[in-house]
Amino acid sequence: MEIPYVTEPRKDTGLYNAKVGIWLFLASEVMLFGAFFSSYILLRVGAVEGTWPTGLLNVPIGTFNTIVLIVSSVTVVLAWSALKLNKFGQYKFFQAITVICALIFVIVKSFEYRDKFTHYDVVMTDGSRVDGHLIEKTNDYIILNHPVSYPAEKGDDDHAEDHGDDHSHSHDITTIQIADIERMVNWGPWANTYLAIYFIMTALHALHVIGGALVIAYLWGPGARIWKTDPERYINRVEVSGLFWHFVDLVWIFLFPVLYLL
Repeated sequence: MEIPYVTEPRKDTGLYNAKVGIWLFLASEVMLFGAFFSSYILLRVGAVEGTWPTGLLNVPIGTFNTIVLIVSSVTVVLAWSALKLNKFGQYKFFQAITVICALIFVIVKSFEYRDKFTHYDVVMTDGSRVDGHLIEKTNDYIILNHPVSYPAEKGDDDHAEDHGDDHSHSHDITTIQIADIERMVNWGPWANTYLAIYFIMTALHALHVIGGALVIAYLWGPGARIWKTDPERYINRVEVSGLFWHFVDLVWIFLFPVLYLL
């Protein structure tokens, strides 16, 4: 049985089946990410003044990843346009750049995650705090790289709003005896509410980046066989994958200022 409206538009919607499907799917995605953005807003507005952490993320790296995704959105459009002009070679070139951009984004994000999981907040028995990147841990001591120390009165569980500015002292390396440590925790999602939201939202977005890149890569590679037998259907598939990719990029355009800049 032949499936109707694979290439030609339906009379009721003016769209072919796949485009109707992707718009319905993206509507559900808007509700998914909308719930997380709403939760972030409510939690931040409801936080006690001066306790919401800021300055924990690397803005230049986030800016670089934003540029990478914007470039990938441009190449997705150029790839689709090349197909419409029957320039398959140009399509392959631009779509390859799209996949490379996706790979760069995920790699950069993995380095960001690694930075957070190796950055520890150490609460001392005297109430003071030290945070820095863990480079060595033994049964007797730990060594932190680029540590920052805070006096006892700033021993807050969450990183205060002025984190990174009002420091008592800072050195390249500090050795701390295990006996002097009351508690130590890295900057994972369990560290505070802000980092929990950061990891949940960016990890969910990264999964969408990986999923979209895999679909684009498949259409670029094995899935390109249909170009010779049914080019119009192939163009439609590329367009649908491009719509999803634009949504992924748009989500990041909102995530970047909300998490990195505000």
